[in-house]
Amino acid sequence: MNGVTSNHAKKFKTSLNDYSVRHKDDTGPYAQNLEVDALIVGGGFAGIFMLKTLRDRGYKAVIYEAGNDLGGTWRWNCYPGAGVDSEVPEYEFSWPEVWKTWNWTSNYPTYQDLRDYFDHVDKVVGIKKDCAFNTVVVGAHFDEKEGLWVIQTEDGRTAKAKFLILGTGFAARRYIPNWPGMDKFKGVIHHSSFWPDEHVDVKGKRCAVIGTGASGVQIVQAWGPEAADLKVFQRTPNLAVPMRKRNLTVKEQEESKKYYPEMFKYRETSFAGFTYDWYEKNCFDDTPEEREAFYEKVWKDGGFRFWVSLYKDQLYDAEANKESYRFWAKKTRDRIGDPRKRDLLAPLEMPHFFGVKRPCLEYNYYEQFNRPSVDVVDIRDNAIKGFDETGITLEDGTHYEFDVIAVATGFDIVTGVMTQLGLKSINDTKLEEEWVNGARTYLGTTVNGYPNMFHIYGVHGPTLLSNGPTTVEVQGRWIADCMDKVTRNNIKYINPKLEAAKEWKNRVVEINNKTLFPTTRSTYMGGSIPGKVYEPVCYAAGVNIYAKEIRKALDNMEGFELVKA
Repeated sequence: MNGVTSNHAKKFKTSLNDYSVRHKDDTGPYAQNLEVDALIVGGGFAGIFMLKTLRDRGYKAVIYEAGNDLGGTWRWNCYPGAGVDSEVPEYEFSWPEVWKTWNWTSNYPTYQDLRDYFDHVDKVVGIKKDCAFNTVVVGAHFDEKEGLWVIQTEDGRTAKAKFLILGTGFAARRYIPNWPGMDKFKGVIHHSSFWPDEHVDVKGKRCAVIGTGASGVQIVQAWGPEAADLKVFQRTPNLAVPMRKRNLTVKEQEESKKYYPEMFKYRETSFAGFTYDWYEKNCFDDTPEEREAFYEKVWKDGGFRFWVSLYKDQLYDAEANKESYRFWAKKTRDRIGDPRKRDLLAPLEMPHFFGVKRPCLEYNYYEQFNRPSVDVVDIRDNAIKGFDETGITLEDGTHYEFDVIAVATGFDIVTGVMTQLGLKSINDTKLEEEWVNGARTYLGTTVNGYPNMFHIYGVHGPTLLSNGPTTVEVQGRWIADCMDKVTRNNIKYINPKLEAAKEWKNRVVEINNKTLFPTTRSTYMGGSIPGKVYEPVCYAAGVNIYAKEIRKALDNMEGFELVKA
């Protein structure tokens, strides 16, 4: 990213505040004392969807974005090999004026493709004129007397809005472990989500990738063919599945566009917001031969199908799940030549139930380890102790020397996004303190004590278990309809009732407890931040059921306290 770092002593950028830049122009969205109907935080899919939707309904709305351009994740994520793991056209806005005039180069766009797409969205819909970039929100509280949110930014601006909408998603708070000596390292080091917007040359260099989540897998695929030596530090193997990436022609896309309106409706009727869904049978309804043939077909089709398009008891029945893992391990182990690497990357014994950690999509990740220059370093029981000028030392004293290090340790997932904004409730408590012992929301879109505040693709929604744009549009329309209801009925503000929030939390936990998710510490259970509470953060019954539940609540507004103007 561009932007001026506010802390020159830092070895590399570690905080959103590092991107705050005082804008020369203090008019429009950059005004010192901005007053709008709705202030939207975040300029990715969620923020853009809300801005256009609200503008179309006559609201004055503005986006505050910490980055220097539109695209959210896709402006930040510019590390080597970065791309999306949802397929297009499911992974795009359903607006006809946008998709009718746009075609992709492949079914799984790279980050650059997505940046181009957001530029196209801006050209067609006009988003940037209502955005303030390099604008980091550091505080917000609701004035009950005025019925307005008062929002502060890092560079000292203040805004007032009747509605505050957090389009901040699930991954805006980076997690960088506190390893001693990181600042001493003399080589090049970056966190995957704070990657500089320029090429980092690794040709002929000794490289490290720490972490094997989605970004780790993608960096390995990009660096494997180039680096002189690549060490991949792995705590848990990634049970990644084949992407089946292919080029798309303009002709085939134009011909299929007649189905798009139906397809965009249809994606909201499945569990994960795609145009495919669970198989109608349970695993052991089929004979072993039928199972094998079924797995083969789904594997060949690729993508997240070999996760959320398997037997319908895949996430509920331990024995059924083991069958999926057995097939995955067989297919994956066949691709890795070295027995030691094979056992670390695709062990015969399942490290956790298949799919209870979000699988990544890959196209040649496992083949990288067939290169003599690429190795996997197991740090499950021999963790990283620290850094020095030349590299990394493990607990047992083993030292590795590097020229370039990629820290791919992910995020304070889902909840961390909202707790970093300095949000203060009407009870004078801070959200980051309230949620220390567990998050609480109502409907996965609102929070008790924070009137007229909404969040999208975050805590207690289908979020990480779903295709982003699908959930964004389901929740975004709901939020706009809720705001219309408030406006039409002359309501000053709505505040979710504490009892309703408790019930929703219980519902999220109850759904989750029927699945295999609680068996493993994962992003679905709050992530791996040390000391963070172990609890479900996503709604696990599917986008289709979620949409019905939140609509029912909106019909009668019974979970909200309504304060008239």
